[in-house]
Amino acid sequence: MRIMAIDYGDARIGLAVSDPTGLLCGEAWTMEEWNTERAALRIAEEAARREVGTLVLGLPKNMDGSEGPRAEKSRAFAALLEEQSGLEVVLWDERRSSVEAHAILHAVGKKEKLHRKTVDAVAASLILQGYLDRK
Repeated sequence: MRIMAIDYGDARIGLAVSDPTGLLCGEAWTMEEWNTERAALRIAEEAARREVGTLVLGLPKNMDGSEGPRAEKSRAFAALLEEQSGLEVVLWDERRSSVEAHAILHAVGKKEKLHRKTVDAVAASLILQGYLDRK
């Protein structure tokens, strides 16, 4: 069963999908969408097209483990995703995923200006691989 991870942002959303066995990250991309309902519908369509069985949504927590307004937005988005897709949405602690994604892009020589285009996809890959490793 494929699993899709989501790095949810206000303007860009990183998406990553596992291989069919659910062991490794298969593909990752970024979707631009500012409207929350349209974003949830587009993700539900992508999940159906790729035969995804579970959605893993990054839950941004503070370094001390507490939750702020961004986490509340993610929880609301998770409910919308469940409604649109009919799939279980697992909330996954995404602390430091964006920091690690920037570090990875820097390490492979990507210019800082270009990080914005791919950092969300890399962050979604990190969320997905963390979830898969934990399984």
